[in-house]
Amino acid sequence: MVKKKEENIETKEIEIEEVPGVGPKTAEKLKEAGYTTVESIAVAAPQDLADIAEISEGTCNKVIAEARRMASIDNFISADQILEKRKTIGHITSGSKNLDDLIGGGFETQAVMEVFGEFGSGKSQLAHQLAVTVQLPKEKGGMEAKGIFIDSENTFRPERIVQIAENYGLDPKQTLANIYYARAYNSDHQMLLAEKTEDILKKGDVKLVILDSLTSTFRSEYVGRGTLAVRQQKLGRHLRKLHQLADMYDICIFVTNQVSTAPDTFFGDPTRPIGGHILGHSATMRIYLRKSKQGRRIARLVDSPNLPEGEAIFLVTSKGVTNP
Repeated sequence: MVKKKEENIETKEIEIEEVPGVGPKTAEKLKEAGYTTVESIAVAAPQDLADIAEISEGTCNKVIAEARRMASIDNFISADQILEKRKTIGHITSGSKNLDDLIGGGFETQAVMEVFGEFGSGKSQLAHQLAVTVQLPKEKGGMEAKGIFIDSENTFRPERIVQIAENYGLDPKQTLANIYYARAYNSDHQMLLAEKTEDILKKGDVKLVILDSLTSTFRSEYVGRGTLAVRQQKLGRHLRKLHQLADMYDICIFVTNQVSTAPDTFFGDPTRPIGGHILGHSATMRIYLRKSKQGRRIARLVDSPNLPEGEAIFLVTSKGVTNP
């Protein structure tokens, strides 16, 4: 949040109405769409603001430039400062040491972590697991924090949370109370819910946002090649918002993704994650899950900016995710 000094003693948050070019009516529209801080305007795309505020792109460019000046986010910093910032990254245990080791110690904050796989591969199981383990003490792999669960496929089951919580010795009732839940009925509703999470994130006690699944609403609404460009543009805007939230509030964004089968694949695994290059280039880490024998699951790290590809075996039981 941008602050300015008053008589060198007190600080006052800069309201978005103070950004030159943002009047009361424009500010109201922006706030309703989730643009509640100067920083959020500074990193917005001109076309997005133009559509929301119903003003020209030229005006939006000027507003964004002023917001960047006030937020001081257009300055370069040294790489050693980036390294120091990365030292503050937290990790949330999956419950499986094998999987945690594969991804560098657990699901990390300041990142969008994607898992994809076929039905029954363990995506939603991991989502439920993380909603519990984020609440664990730090010495046990948690962050002593709450979580947000955005459900687009009606997969959330509070009974599953109770089972996992009991396995970790947590109070099931309190564990459920620490999870903010919302059902997303279409892509616009899902994007709105993601923007509204900022109201909760400002409290500072949330370290995890789950979207299960990220792409199902987009996939069902935009059918056929003729709608592909619109879908990808909209998905890209959604992902930009998620990355912004992850970075600004030091949280883990955990998203599940569906897969499709490529009919022209004659060798190797024909499954491909939905979302194309937009999601492929956006996710910080991509993990492919597949079923194995005796209830085991295999996780393969497909893409990471700093970790090598590899595989890990984990098990899904009534108590949650664990090592075989």
